[in-house]
Amino acid sequence: MTFIQMTTLIAAICYFAATFSIVSRLFHEKGPRHILVLFFACCAIIPHVLITTNLLFTAEQVNFNLPNVVTLVSLVITLLITLSALKYRINLLMPVTYGFAGTWVLATLFMPEVSSLPLTAGKIGLVTHITFSLIAYCVLVIACLYSFQVAYINMKLKEKNLAVLNHLPPLMLVERQLFIILGIGTLCLLTTEITGIIFIDAFFSKTSAHKTILSLVALIMYCVILWGHFRKGWRGHRVLTLTVVATAILTLSYFGSRFVKEFLL
Repeated sequence: MTFIQMTTLIAAICYFAATFSIVSRLFHEKGPRHILVLFFACCAIIPHVLITTNLLFTAEQVNFNLPNVVTLVSLVITLLITLSALKYRINLLMPVTYGFAGTWVLATLFMPEVSSLPLTAGKIGLVTHITFSLIAYCVLVIACLYSFQVAYINMKLKEKNLAVLNHLPPLMLVERQLFIILGIGTLCLLTTEITGIIFIDAFFSKTSAHKTILSLVALIMYCVILWGHFRKGWRGHRVLTLTVVATAILTLSYFGSRFVKEFLL
């Protein structure tokens, strides 16, 4: 077994351990043992960083094929959620995040080899565009997860299920965090579109037009959600539905065509 395979297994096992630690006590009267959960999470993140670094940086190039990008995205989301867990009660988000990260890193062991998609570090404009696009996607995925938490807390409040609510943050706090995160992600996505127009010559070419159009549609939807909340008072299931749809469109824009090209063709 190679070093990378061993590291991948350690990361997956620790992510699953963190997931089990929080799920098994999610509705316990004392709640999850956060120190234990964060311990397993940190034990998973360290090898995850090593895996991502090894996959992305080869020779003098950055390999941005689809599995490597997903590995990087899952790492960034996991890091952000773990850092947030140090201050906020986000018990519903952590098992989803750690469970996906563990499943993904484990799946990479069984994936067929995908051709390299090099990105030279000298292309500053393109690097800037890709950096903002990854940040935007990670932040907006977290916003999508937050929208599920808001909808769940709202549902339990209507059911007057106080036992569950004891281990969840206040609805108004989570809702405020949701729209802050959504605003940051939308701003990053807008910057992604602007840098794409400035630095990428083929941004509106036939081969990239569908990506551009889908990402613009997602951007418009996120802007509408923010406008609807701050001007019309939208919240609850309407915000959840629109956020999920916008995130699905953005995911299709980022990964849809690359999945077809790198795995199906």
